Amino acid sequence: MENAIEQAVLRVVKSMHENLGEQLTINDMARTAMFSKFHFSRVFQRVTGLSPGRFLSAVRLQEAKRLLTTTSLTVTDISHMVGYSSVGTFSTRFTASVGLSPTKYRQLKSITPQISTETERASERDRPMTTIRGDISSPLKDQPIFAGLFPDRILEGKPIRYTILRRPGPFVLEDVPQGEWHLMAQSVAPGREDAVLHPAGSDEGLCIGRHGPISVRPGTDTKLAHLQLRPMRPLDPPVLLALRDLLDVPQLTH
Repeated sequence: MENAIEQAVLRVVKSMHENLGEQLTINDMARTAMFSKFHFSRVFQRVTGLSPGRFLSAVRLQEAKRLLTTTSLTVTDISHMVGYSSVGTFSTRFTASVGLSPTKYRQLKSITPQISTETERASERDRPMTTIRGDISSPLKDQPIFAGLFPDRILEGKPIRYTILRRPGPFVLEDVPQGEWHLMAQSVAPGREDAVLHPAGSDEGLCIGRHGPISVRPGTDTKLAHLQLRPMRPLDPPVLLALRDLLDVPQLTH
């Protein structure tokens, strides 16, 4: 039964990739999955960790990243190709998810994840903080690993804290504020930094892992989190945060 559900969700994910310029509705996706609308939304969220609409938005922005780095199409043309009628809305969502505007992403192609500003740090100083530590293992034995804490099950936007490891091993995230966080990690084989996962199969050059949600409450000093990375699958939400600089920076924790 579980395999049949995953196959139904996979059909929808494949349809998203094939119809990026179309205005897919929940009804359209539910028909593709052959479920009722309400049952489909619950099942999709359980299998992928995201709502259908949020997953579709991530697929569209991932394709936009690819087009920006591999074609000379204008930002306006790309926004229309991935289903946005307003280039302003597209640019706003792209910037919030990737960390760079579409134009700057095309120019630079990469960004080290944004660091909290001093103002943000100052506002947190009087709050109880927690340390999260553990180990990360990966099939890519000698490749760097990005690991960060996010509010949702997707590498998108600004991590609340992050670390970059030169290779699999122990990690520490300090000064973690109260809240519910997902520990998300990714490692990428050389030459696969801008790869887009095909909806038909997994990719051993793109490894990802998730742990959580991790609940940080008052009085919590240390949390343990051990993470095993695995090849990325089509049912995993796309990685939107630009991480190409991952391969060129020393080990850092923020």
